[in-house]
Parts: sequence; structure tokens; C-alpha cells
Amino acid sequence: MNRNFRAEFSASADSVLCTRRRTQSIRYYSEWITITGILVVVSFFFCAGNVAAQNNHRIEMYAKKLLPEYEYLAYGILRHEVTDKNGLTTDITSRYSAAPIIPGPTIVMDEGDVAEITLYSEVPIPDNAAHVDLHENVSLHVHGVHYDIVSDGTLKYINLFQDEGAKLVQSYTYRWNAAYGTAGTWAYHDHNMHTHNGAEDKGLYGTLIVNPASRTVPINQGGNIVNVPLSSIAKDYILYVIDDAFVGTEIDNQTGQQTPIWVNPALFAQAGTNVRFHLIAMGTNFHQFKLPGYSWPDPVTRTIIEEKAIGPLEKHVFAITTGANSSYMDTSFEGRAQNMVGSFNVNP
Repeated sequence: MNRNFRAEFSASADSVLCTRRRTQSIRYYSEWITITGILVVVSFFFCAGNVAAQNNHRIEMYAKKLLPEYEYLAYGILRHEVTDKNGLTTDITSRYSAAPIIPGPTIVMDEGDVAEITLYSEVPIPDNAAHVDLHENVSLHVHGVHYDIVSDGTLKYINLFQDEGAKLVQSYTYRWNAAYGTAGTWAYHDHNMHTHNGAEDKGLYGTLIVNPASRTVPINQGGNIVNVPLSSIAKDYILYVIDDAFVGTEIDNQTGQQTPIWVNPALFAQAGTNVRFHLIAMGTNFHQFKLPGYSWPDPVTRTIIEEKAIGPLEKHVFAITTGANSSYMDTSFEGRAQNMVGSFNVNP
């Protein structure tokens, strides 16, 4: 191969290579611009949906000893205001019990909502408290939703940042973000009082319900799973399944009124209405929940079931259409031994 030919061949090859590289670069940047544009558009509509759906909750809560002679503590609501996307503020404080209760108040939010919660402590300091800063710091620690480190509700010993609770002389404010994807029923509880794990066993626990943005609930209708409007749920029953009993709260969704229903409570509903159960397991035992005569969709398997095994820290939420009277129960060995049964009364 002569020198001139080699030079011409090399120049031609370089030209082809440069052209190919330019084509690849143009293709790469075109794809990058296209993908970026799609992401920007998706993000725009997603963020716009977030803003459009968001309600802002301003809540003031307190923790208090129920009676001087008892060790039990409870949460109560001082104020709850909701400001919607149009700037309209509604005070819903009257929905809650005027006294602190066990379980604590049930806070209801929608996906996309944000809550700012200020907690006050009315728990007296024991005369023999050796470490007041550690043992008399009451908090709110929530599961399921989003929050920054300053809203974790734990002690510096755990979060390696700071103590995050209220004292007699100082309140503490938390910010919870019920971001899209956090729909569900979640527990909140103290994580500071008396021990590093908190005073949950003394009564400082409650429920957060985040309703789905779809505003629908799956239900069994004639053996088929169908979605019904959330607005069709006449009542919500929040039942904590502890080692020896059911304890809970009832919410009348027509008025939003919350009523403590205490231990193994009798539940009441109108025939032909939709109601929703929220089971939250506490303690150390495993349970087998059953409501004879009823079946419902399992949110996990998307099959229709008639009973549900539930273990420590697990939860189970389902809706039914009321028909005949029944009794809800724990059919496990421990549940039967502790007579964990409550009546479900359906009025015509």
C-alpha cells in the first residue's frame, strides 16, 4: 500500500469515525433531552397533583396522667384545624373526646396532606426522678408516613441528633408528611417517657389513618372484589389487639365524631351499610381474627378471606357490608383463653 493511499484511507476512516461519533452524540443527546423532558412533564403533573390535593393540619396535643393514683398516661387533643388548598380553614376539634383517652385520638389525613403537631406535656415529674431530662420527656413517634430527623420523636441516644419530646416547661412540634404512597393505618406512640422505648405500655399510643387519594375502598360484593367510594363508609372501628383484649375507638363518618369504645366493645351498625375495621396488634402474642358470617378482601393477596392471622406490630384493614349480627373474636389458643370476644350488632 503506497503512502498516498494510506493517507487517503486514514483520512477517510477518520471522517467516517467522526461522522459516526457525531451521529451517536446527537442520538445520545436527543434521547437524553427526550427522557429529561418526559421526567420534567411527569414531575410537573405529579407535583401539581400534590399541591392540588394537599390539606394542612394544625394540631395541638397533650400527654397527661389519667389519675394521680394510677400509672396510666393518655394523649388528648387541644386543637385540630384543617386548611384546604383554597385556604379555607375548618376547626374539627369538637370531633374528639374532651378528655385524654386510651387509645389516643385517631388522626385522619389524606394522601398528600401535611400535619404540624405541637405536643405539650402535663405529666408530673416524680419526686424520685433521678434523670428528669431522660425520663420525663414525652414524644410522638409515628409509623408509615414521611418526616425529617427532627420529627422522629426519639431521644438523642437513639437518633444521634437531639432529644425530640415535650417537657413540662417546653413543647415540641413535629411535621408529618402523608406523601403519596403512604395510604394506610399506622400507629403513633411515645418513644421517650420512662425508658428509651417510651411509655406505650402505659397508654401513650394512638392511630393515624391516611386515606387513599383514589377515595375508594375494596369490598366483597357477591364474591367479587369491587371498589366503593370512601364516602360510603358509615363507620370506622379502630381495634387494638393486645395480649388479652380488644380496645378501641369508633368514628361516625357522617359527623366525624370519635367515641372511645374501651375493652372488647360492642359494635353497632345499620344493616346494608359499609363499615371498615382497622386492626392493630400490640403486645407479644399472635392472634387469629374472625368475624363469623362475613368475608372481605385481603389487601395483600387480593383474595377474599374469612379470617386473618395477625402478629405483634402487624395491622390489617378491611371493609364489609353489614348484614346479620355476629361477634368478632380472636380464635387463637390465647385469645380463647382470655375470652377475646366482642359483639357486632346490626340494626335493621
